[in-house]
Amino acid sequence: MSSEHNSRAADTSRTQPELRLDSAQLAVYCGVNFRFGMRVPIVGSAVIAIRSRSRASENPYPSAHSHRGGGLLNRARSAARRFVSLAFFVTALIISPVFAVTVRAGQAASVKDHQVAIAPAPRHDISGTWEPANGPADGVQPTGVKAMPADGRPEHELPYTPLGLATFNSHKAQEGVNEVLSGSNDDPRDKCEPLGFPRVDFLGLRQTQIMEDKYKVAILYENGETWRVIWIDGRELPKVVDGGVMVGNEFREQRYYGYSVGKWVDDTTLVVQTVGTMGDDKTWMDSAGRPVSDALRVEERFHRVDHDHLELTATIDDPKMYTRPWVAMNKFPMKLQDPHTDVMEMYCSPSEIERFNKLIGDPSSGPGNKAPER
Repeated sequence: MSSEHNSRAADTSRTQPELRLDSAQLAVYCGVNFRFGMRVPIVGSAVIAIRSRSRASENPYPSAHSHRGGGLLNRARSAARRFVSLAFFVTALIISPVFAVTVRAGQAASVKDHQVAIAPAPRHDISGTWEPANGPADGVQPTGVKAMPADGRPEHELPYTPLGLATFNSHKAQEGVNEVLSGSNDDPRDKCEPLGFPRVDFLGLRQTQIMEDKYKVAILYENGETWRVIWIDGRELPKVVDGGVMVGNEFREQRYYGYSVGKWVDDTTLVVQTVGTMGDDKTWMDSAGRPVSDALRVEERFHRVDHDHLELTATIDDPKMYTRPWVAMNKFPMKLQDPHTDVMEMYCSPSEIERFNKLIGDPSSGPGNKAPER
């Protein structure tokens, strides 16, 4: 009785799935994985799975008779297992080169795609349709210039001159630390005055088209459907004088978007200087009401990082309003768009502003432009 019990236990233990490999199976796994310079564990795993299932398919509760007299059946099963292993070995040798070629082709395609993604920037070329790389909202800048928002943090406090601080405090902006109710704001933008420069860089900077030839660069902004020209033909930057600029011996009046001259400082960086813009009575710098004067000089650095990416840095130098130059936009990232992109209209409509004020702006401000009680 105990002998039969022990035999049954021994046979039962042999029915458990074993992850052992005979020489043929080991050759399949190792040969397929390393001979062809690739890893295809699927084939080896399949052999292990077949062997495990073949063992598990044996009678889980063999009788004493089958244990004592089943030698012939066991030898037949063993031969069948060897045949299956050999068949998998041959199949693996046949199909593994196909796997190798497929994987290598896929790897080559992946490398090619990667090379396209990091294609170098073309020389002296920033043309294309560009959009903020972090999404269109990144260029809205509702609380002021990107690098120095008017959020009340000490590190974002600008270096105002006494005139600059007094001018800033006199503005009634709808955004920033000194924001007022809609009915009280006096932002020139909300009267459909031109945004002017540099505010066109600091408000609603969305899809931007840049076109260039060997004489000039033209920038077409989505916001306000505005354009400006940057001359790169070697001319000198106009000299700022009272009420305007001198272009050679000719006096020119101030412009909303100023006079811009650019120079390539290396193969992928265009540095632009702009002067001759409107003063504080016509334009603001940003939506927080930061001021600018007719002495303003702005430096823009357009650096094309690679074929698909552009960075914009803008530095403000206005000795009337600020004690020193400061960076308003620091390597603002933009991404190249499909050249067939159709840029939407975005403009100021006096009738829409009037309707907004009537339905929302004035009622929300309450009598005397004070917030209504809830």
